Amino acid sequence: MKILLIYPKYPDTFWSFKHALKFISKKASFPPLGLLTVASMLPKEWEKRLIDMNVSVLTEDDLKWADYVFISAMVVQTKSAREVVRKCKNLGIKVVAGGPLFTTRYEEFEDIDHLVLNEAESTLSSFLDDLKKGWAQHIYTSKEWPDIRKTPCPQWELINMKSYASMSIQYSRGCPFNCEFCDIIVLNGHTPRTKGKDQILEELEVLYTQGWRNSVFFVDDNFIGNMKRLKMEILPSLIDWMKHKKYPFHFLAEASINLSDDEELIQLMVKAGFKKVFIGIETPNEESLTECNKYLNKNRDLMACVRKIQDSGLEVQGGFIIGFDNDPPSIFEKQISFIQKSGIVTAMVGLLNAPRGTRLYHRLKKENRLLKASSGDNTDFSLNFIPKMNVETLINGYKKVLNTIYSPKNYYKRVITFLKGYKPKPLKKKFNFSLSHFEALFKSIWFLGIKGKERFHYWKLISWTLVRRPRFFSLAISFAIYGFHFRKILEI
Repeated sequence: MKILLIYPKYPDTFWSFKHALKFISKKASFPPLGLLTVASMLPKEWEKRLIDMNVSVLTEDDLKWADYVFISAMVVQTKSAREVVRKCKNLGIKVVAGGPLFTTRYEEFEDIDHLVLNEAESTLSSFLDDLKKGWAQHIYTSKEWPDIRKTPCPQWELINMKSYASMSIQYSRGCPFNCEFCDIIVLNGHTPRTKGKDQILEELEVLYTQGWRNSVFFVDDNFIGNMKRLKMEILPSLIDWMKHKKYPFHFLAEASINLSDDEELIQLMVKAGFKKVFIGIETPNEESLTECNKYLNKNRDLMACVRKIQDSGLEVQGGFIIGFDNDPPSIFEKQISFIQKSGIVTAMVGLLNAPRGTRLYHRLKKENRLLKASSGDNTDFSLNFIPKMNVETLINGYKKVLNTIYSPKNYYKRVITFLKGYKPKPLKKKFNFSLSHFEALFKSIWFLGIKGKERFHYWKLISWTLVRRPRFFSLAISFAIYGFHFRKILEI
């Protein structure tokens, strides 16, 4: 059997980092971890190829080679996914689809031959058994939350790692919280399921053996969902492994704000080589936090929480939402003020949307306020429901927030605010020479320092960093490049 695994194209968004990747000659931020893992679950004797359309072009010859096409996608990839399916049907090639897009919207894809939904560990084996017997069904679903300690290592040899800015790894699935707008609990459940320490170290060892020496993103939607296991088992093992290997990676993760409540956990993450953590802050407005059941963020000084984490050596990247029913007219200025004062450089501000299956989706449907399916991109200036605030006021206020926080003046000022309080402890890391660092530097000088509209602010940041925080020079360059990407997206 010849299997072609296809990952559809992402649109240009804040999350794509498309314009930043050009500075280091990379084509995508992260590889398709789900498809690479599914590839390892398929029979070893099958021939497999993988096309990530964010990295390479999908050709007709690629499709004609395959007996079956396996496709997985996020909701934001819907347009590209539909195009892939259409091409396959025109050529008479059978399609097997799974992943978040198809799991939540399977009824929209009747032309797909086989829908293998939910988590592959629960449904893929049944499909493969039926396929072998010659009676594969149209749809496979499961209510089971599988044990991911049995999940195999991704089949990394199917991709060219040099095309990506970072590799990915998954430690856990599920989140203990119940935010109204979030579909994670719909897809992965409430109780965090985790891999064991040996499993995680084995996956890292494979990346190391393959020659990877850069960032690794823990894709868990809440890395700290099971704090006890992290502190007692995973992080101590990770610290020992990283020290033994002379710190070949640095890690990124997503977490909840209660990370700031546990100094021991923060320090263990820092010692293990974690550099960045994305946290859903959502809003500084208490009534809106109550509305969306983000109780974890309530009744606390969010600014102090962010500063504590950053002062300990972890860069906080923040998620913010505008458009809650309880958002007052002052919400736009409040968001701007919080972001600027907190020093959160990468502040991802999106409009509230209601993903299929969420409690928010069902509430708005009951209130007859749903307009359309969510695009999966909450930064595209569109809503899929009728807000309480005037639509024009909401959209214009949202645009004002983005144009303010990503204007060169405010963005570079925020970078300096962050660098002033950032106090990571240096690790005894083996120096990894990389031409991409010099490439990024020279391109930033040319495109930002010479040709860019922000050149005054660029040189101000560079000079300030060299005088006050010289050890963060490369980080300052990275931030300047990120800012360029965000502004390019706002121009689209």
